[in-house]
Formats: sequence, structure tokens, C-alpha cells
Amino acid sequence: MARLRSDFWVSAHLRRLDVEGIPAVQRRRGAAEAGAIFIKVDRLDGTADLYGPAPQSLIEAEDSGERRFSPVLTAAPVLAVEERLTRELRFDSDLWIVEIDDRAGRHTLPLAE
Repeated sequence: MARLRSDFWVSAHLRRLDVEGIPAVQRRRGAAEAGAIFIKVDRLDGTADLYGPAPQSLIEAEDSGERRFSPVLTAAPVLAVEERLTRELRFDSDLWIVEIDDRAGRHTLPLAE
């Protein structure tokens, strides 16, 4: 099955978060068709989590085409997360950034196992 375009996925995820009452914004728009998506979860206490695309080795061959994410940084200082995003942007200028503000760290992302 084909993977959903990045712009559609981000739009749907923002809507899902809104329904759950989790504040989130699209901070950066990347390539509409296939830009990598990074999710920053600001815990509002000076720390944040960062999730990025799961490595293909963690995704099963029979996968339904659903995007999967894996933790890049967890409970890291917000500045460290921002530095990592800056490095990712230098490497791939087509990436998307979604920012979530949630003390509990909720994100509703499908994580790779």
C-alpha cells in the first residue's frame, strides 16, 4: 500500500491532536509528497521529546504503509532538541516539524516496535 503524502498526514495528525485536546502547531512545512516528519513534544518544564521517522529496519515488510516514528531524544533540554532539529534541517531542507505542547508528553504517534 502506498504511503500517505506528508502534507495529508500532518493535517490529519494535527486534527487528531485537536480532537484529543492536545495543543499542537505545524511549525515548518516541508515537501508535500514525501518530506520527513519530526515531532517535538515540549513538556513545558524545560524538557522536550523529539520523534522522527523510524528506520526502515524497524518497519515490517508487510507494513500497511502507515508512517511509524521512533524517539530521537527523550526528556532532553529544549535547547538540545532545537539543536538537533537545526542539524536535521541542514541535512534535509524538505522536512516537516510539528510542535506539541503537553506536560504529559502525549503525541498519539504510531511508534515502531
